[in-house]
Amino acid sequence: MIARLFKRRPGASIPPPAIPEGQRVYAVGDIHGRLDLLRQLLDRIAADDQERPPRRTTVIFLGDLVDRGPDSAGVIETLRQLAADRPDTRFLLGNHEEVFLHALREEKLETLKFFCRIGGRETILSYGISEADYNAMDYEELKAALTARVPESHLAFLETFENMIDIGDYLFVHAGIRPGLALEEQRLRDLRWIREPFLDHAAPHERMVVHGHTITPDVDERSNRIGIDTGAYASGRLTALGLEGRERWVLQAIDEPS
Repeated sequence: MIARLFKRRPGASIPPPAIPEGQRVYAVGDIHGRLDLLRQLLDRIAADDQERPPRRTTVIFLGDLVDRGPDSAGVIETLRQLAADRPDTRFLLGNHEEVFLHALREEKLETLKFFCRIGGRETILSYGISEADYNAMDYEELKAALTARVPESHLAFLETFENMIDIGDYLFVHAGIRPGLALEEQRLRDLRWIREPFLDHAAPHERMVVHGHTITPDVDERSNRIGIDTGAYASGRLTALGLEGRERWVLQAIDEPS
């Protein structure tokens, strides 16, 4: 729909992107193990949704549930239970979940080493491996210990995550898309890892792209994309974007002062 609108004559007014009538969407940015902020934000989403007129509401998590923050295991379990209770909850596979799955599903140890370098240490500790044991183990021992502690239900849950979600005039992805490629031609690596040339691309895409992956101090709203990764693990700020019709609004969970 929006692709056709962009072909209008020069100077024509282009309506802002829209969610289909009768629907409401909340998109949640990168959580990275911050279970405390996730719980706070889920409460705010529920309250916000309750205060608005009844709609068919979908909550989309843009990926990177794990790594860097202190409780990745708790985040996965909380969202696994949420998905069981609310079938209108959807999840995108982030690059950190991708590496986590490969680290446990593959026999080679190189992926586990990479996982540890990009924040996986905190995920491993969240599954009950002590810091002393983590430091003392070689990678083969570490993989065996982690495999024994991560529930199969967690891995099976992550393996259900989607690559992209298309609703109305909006496209939800973890990292971004390759400019100039049709949506059906997008590569998984770009959907989960891309920064440039996506971030600096100024021309319209087929949809308004909502993404995480790249940290900004606050919501990064451009003419063709909206970034909502506000660096929860470091900044103490987890962000959700609300969408209904042509309206947009922001909800945030922020570290409470001690």
